[in-house]
Amino acid sequence: MKSIDMFKSRKPKVLGKRREYSVMLLITEIEGEEHLVLEKRASTLKSQPGDICLPGGSIDPGESPVEASLRETMEELGVNKEEIELIGPMDYFISPYGQTMYPFVARISHADFQPNPDEVDRLILVPLSFFEKNSPLIYEIDMTAKMGEDFPYHLIENGKDYPFRKATNKQYFYKYGDIVIWGFTAQIVKSFIDLLKEEEHEEF
Repeated sequence: MKSIDMFKSRKPKVLGKRREYSVMLLITEIEGEEHLVLEKRASTLKSQPGDICLPGGSIDPGESPVEASLRETMEELGVNKEEIELIGPMDYFISPYGQTMYPFVARISHADFQPNPDEVDRLILVPLSFFEKNSPLIYEIDMTAKMGEDFPYHLIENGKDYPFRKATNKQYFYKYGDIVIWGFTAQIVKSFIDLLKEEEHEEF
């Protein structure tokens, strides 16, 4: 067994095994207006086929979150690293489904993308003004734990009468033309817009 002195130099991390993802809020200017680059995922993908999402994906072993966001953006949009101006990170969040998501904000000076057809069905460029002027629909999901028949209530004080915590999770939905942006993507976009609005308010 190792000495407890190992904790002197140990970097903390989230307890438990989690899946880690990194995404990019990529901004491009079209006719003088800033747009957010979104993707409609290819229908042939096993995970979330047809969903609207941000460029990004799983973080590979030995890769940092920002490296993953850049790699995935380059692979999915067909752009070079030199074309992407990384601005900085947003707050990362931990989902109730065992996922950690790291969003980054970046800018690109053009919209001449060559999306990878194996991953991207089509690109959707949404003006930031749309998100600033339109609040998302909000629905709550009950996240209360459901115990199986073999759950060992006898090992817990008060057994089945134990006051287990109850929780809800908000789901956001943006409707833009014929598309719906929801789930983690909508949550990240809403947080991004909220931060921009806070900054604008502080300037005044």
